[in-house]
Amino acid sequence: MYRNKLLLSSLAVSIALAFSANASAEDSALAQLKAELVKLQQKVAELEAKQLQTDQAVAQNTHTVHVSNDAASTSSNTSHNKRSPQASPQAANSQIKVYTSLRPTYGYYDAQNETSWDVGDALSRVGFKASNEFMPGWQVQMHGEWNVEVANNGDFGKSRLAYVALDSPYGRLAIGKQRPPQYTLVAEYVDIFNHAGSPFGYDPEGLFFVNNLVSYELEFGDFKWMMASQFNGETGDNGSDMFNAGLGYDKGNFHAAVTYLTEPQIMNSLTLGDVDIGDNDTWAGVVAYTFDSGLYVAAAYHDKTYERVLIPSDRSGDMIDFSVGFPLSDHYGVKVGYFAFDDGDNSAASQAFDGYNATLEWLPADNIRFHIEYLTRNYDHLQGGITLC
Repeated sequence: MYRNKLLLSSLAVSIALAFSANASAEDSALAQLKAELVKLQQKVAELEAKQLQTDQAVAQNTHTVHVSNDAASTSSNTSHNKRSPQASPQAANSQIKVYTSLRPTYGYYDAQNETSWDVGDALSRVGFKASNEFMPGWQVQMHGEWNVEVANNGDFGKSRLAYVALDSPYGRLAIGKQRPPQYTLVAEYVDIFNHAGSPFGYDPEGLFFVNNLVSYELEFGDFKWMMASQFNGETGDNGSDMFNAGLGYDKGNFHAAVTYLTEPQIMNSLTLGDVDIGDNDTWAGVVAYTFDSGLYVAAAYHDKTYERVLIPSDRSGDMIDFSVGFPLSDHYGVKVGYFAFDDGDNSAASQAFDGYNATLEWLPADNIRFHIEYLTRNYDHLQGGITLC
């Protein structure tokens, strides 16, 4: 439109100059041409007026569109920030995952002058996880997991996990059968071997799963605070039957944690019923680090005190687990460990032992693992054993 306007204006000026130069032309022809010139000038004025109106309309429309978009964006943000707890189920973020892991073993066992070949199991399991975010930052979670007894009939065995949790900006509260803080913060970091008894020093008296458990955890910066208590009204105390708390620290490839566990020891008597004979108190700590080369090193220590009502029967023991893992290539790796268990019993009934193990792994895919392991335990009072599986 601007180009047409300039062209018409130039034409009008040219015609005006041409006619003024020919002043000696006939008056009638001059008058006619002047009239045409006036019409042409009016036409140019009309076109300029229309162009101005068009420019103003475009500017108004553009401004209206921007305002509309801003308003829509503001409305959307306001609605998101003020979402109520009664948000529709269709808008909720729900996820569910079903998983399984079958881990049969075949091994040679040499213990107490007896040898045998046997099919075993490295804790095969099947389970599910589900979560539902019902408002921003608030999520309900469910987790169930059960053993698969590959070493026997392949039946579903006892439950490993069965709990419901509420995760919020103020921490995570869970109720049901769970991992205790002692395992989650400490023992898990030395539990790297393909064996049902791993970690081996922790295994005889350590807690892997606890039923009737109420737990709470809170993360702040690089720290994680956990505490849990068992409430089993059918046995033990009328209140808490166990208390476990711990603090973990994670920074880059480094992990460290310390936990405290206390649990009353109940003896059942036919005449007196449940009798509290004392407490077991355990302090535990772990340090773990992964180097840039892939080398993983972790060491855990548990100091356990067996307090009894009869003072002469008091004793103390400890558990040690030292684990190392190193990748040989993308699909091969080695793991080695040293472990020791001392129950503080100096009699012939002591179960104290120490030992070591070595594992070679082949991982042809992310979800497939083959391994061969050498494991030996040396008991202080019992005859040790060797396992190759």
